[in-house]
Amino acid sequence: MNELIGRVFSFEKRVFPDQGALYAKLAAHGQSPKALMISCADSRVVPEHIMHADPGDLFVCRNAGNIVPPFTTQNGGVSSTVEYAVSALGVRDIIICGHSDCGAMKALMNPEMLNGMPNVAAWLRHSHAAECVVRHGYPELENGEAVRTAALENVVVQLAHLRTHPSVATAIARGELALHGWFFDIGAGAILALDGNTGKFVPLREDRPLPVALKAEQRIASDIAYAEAAE
Repeated sequence: MNELIGRVFSFEKRVFPDQGALYAKLAAHGQSPKALMISCADSRVVPEHIMHADPGDLFVCRNAGNIVPPFTTQNGGVSSTVEYAVSALGVRDIIICGHSDCGAMKALMNPEMLNGMPNVAAWLRHSHAAECVVRHGYPELENGEAVRTAALENVVVQLAHLRTHPSVATAIARGELALHGWFFDIGAGAILALDGNTGKFVPLREDRPLPVALKAEQRIASDIAYAEAAE
């Protein structure tokens, strides 16, 4: 802990003076983040580090397993963060980011690890669909491969949950919001992104188009709404 406190002093003496103008602007005018990232609370996964984000660039929500519970009328930290990011801050992109060697996914695939942790067990029920997909869709996988696959499938499941939130559904219908599913390989320092066209995770590359799980395009089911918009 003393080492961490020492870094606070270093921030005050060395980092803040170099970014004083930026912090003054943020203090005076508030925030306008470019995206919301929902990532795992794992200490090895630092969204701002991965994206080289400056203060004010990224709205971040972290929890065990990068989980987004389906929308309910009950209040929750993740739901409130999503709603505020979309409705108040107007973010245009939401990223759900899983990662390799995820402890939550290990526990998901090995329930005996959850003995004595009833709250974690209850929280991971929001990933039960991913567990079922792995057990029934990839029956040949060994434990290590099963955990990695669960982390990938969990991102897909949480993206589906995200779309049940009214603020997200509304922004998607208007064509104002894109959804992204990422997987951070800690050992390789690489990002895989979900391609919504193929349903596969592919590496992010500078020389290739950005894979997007759901592009920002108007999605309204009624022909009447389209007709009114065209007039």
